[in-house]
Amino acid sequence: MDRQGELSIIRAAYAKQILAAARVDDDRLGAAFSAIRREDFLGPGPWPVLRWFRDYALTPDTDPVYLYTDDVVGILPERHINNGQPSLHAHLMHRASPATGERVVHVGTGTGYYTAILAHLAGPSGRVTGIEHDPELAVRAKVNLAPWPHVEIIEGDGAQVSFGEADVIYVNAGCTRPAQSWLDRLADGGRLILPMTSDQGFGARRSPEQIASAGAVFRIERRGHDYFARWISGVAIFPCAGSRDEVSERALAEAFAKQGWQQVTRLYRDQQIPEDRCWLRGSGWCLAYS
Repeated sequence: MDRQGELSIIRAAYAKQILAAARVDDDRLGAAFSAIRREDFLGPGPWPVLRWFRDYALTPDTDPVYLYTDDVVGILPERHINNGQPSLHAHLMHRASPATGERVVHVGTGTGYYTAILAHLAGPSGRVTGIEHDPELAVRAKVNLAPWPHVEIIEGDGAQVSFGEADVIYVNAGCTRPAQSWLDRLADGGRLILPMTSDQGFGARRSPEQIASAGAVFRIERRGHDYFARWISGVAIFPCAGSRDEVSERALAEAFAKQGWQQVTRLYRDQQIPEDRCWLRGSGWCLAYS
């Protein structure tokens, strides 16, 4: 068997392992993780792999086998910008449930690995827009995703870039508030995967319990004029440049301090919700218990 045949078997095993770690049973998602070559998106090896509670460690050599583990790999490690943990993305993508033919927007595309997996799920009849704030990473993503004609990469602020109506908006950066454009452009029945993080949750060596109390991912589903919300995961992730400010960060930190994020059920876009029903209130919106 040639090396690519061996790596195909390794990727299939990797896909099964990360879906098991994510507690996800999803054949389409497993096939996507099995099909996409992670090494094509991370530049030449050896690669810096983040070791929890320590630091990055280079892989022993350039064999791609080292990339097919449930580990975070540094893209720009000096800035703590990473290709995130596969099992977390498997869990979040499963909850986003991109279907064949759907329109997907990926905010924080990085170098494009997870964008390629979303593109595999949407299929050639779908449309995927990747948005990346960092110019260097946006250029790398455009090159890496050139073989996917149904993928477009845009350099810019994910909270400001204009895009059409979307069935899935998959945000890969920590926000303190949802961008109004994401809520406006979410189609009826569409799903927004929204990580919300306080400033205390990034860049420090923290336990899973500490991470969960400083970062939460919500799944927002639009049904007509209503937005239903549900907590789906704790998270520590790079901050989203366009969806953070000091006022909303303080409000989010206070919300985490009082806990209760797992009881959130709705996102409202008005100011009339009583304070005792709001887990987190922003300007013109709130995450509420009912």
